[in-house]
Amino acid sequence: MARYTGAVCRQCRREGQKLFLKGERCYSDKCSVGVRAYAPGQHGQGRKKSSEYGLQLRAKQTARRFYGVQENQFHHYFEIAERKQGVTGDNLLQILESRLDNVVYRARFASSRAEARQLVGHGHFEVNGKRVDIASYLLKAGEVVSICEKSRGSEKFKAIVEANGAKPVPAWMDVDREKLSVKVLNLPNREQIEAPVDEQLIVEYYSR
Repeated sequence: MARYTGAVCRQCRREGQKLFLKGERCYSDKCSVGVRAYAPGQHGQGRKKSSEYGLQLRAKQTARRFYGVQENQFHHYFEIAERKQGVTGDNLLQILESRLDNVVYRARFASSRAEARQLVGHGHFEVNGKRVDIASYLLKAGEVVSICEKSRGSEKFKAIVEANGAKPVPAWMDVDREKLSVKVLNLPNREQIEAPVDEQLIVEYYSR
């Protein structure tokens, strides 16, 4: 399935909540969810009654869009989560959180996950001193992500770090603003993951 290239604000409106897909715009009065709090399209304002399947589908789509993952890859993550020990839903969110693009975003080295994915793809980040340009790279506890030496002086990164430097970061990572690096202290548990997702509905969706 090709990556969605349309207006991302439509995705937030379809799910009925902010997915923070456009960085700073999502925190402003221009956010489409606040301006038009109904689903996009001709019948967006119609009254809809969701079935059990519909609720499960919306939960899966919300998680997929929130993390910017395509359908096949999301299903693959679920299969990995299902094979791991522990609660499948928690395992799935842990896998999604450990993606390189998500860690870059959570560390405030990018304004959105889409921007983080682009920056990773352009080769601006290293993992344990080696350049990695795969946004879906899954990090492990103890690994260190840093901005490449040649990229640290760019005006773009200076602007991003200055704009986002004061924002909080999750407790499961340690960000060094001086070295422009982040260390994954441990993989997050469910209580440490801020995501507008009902993972149990996703498990039910794939268990049909």
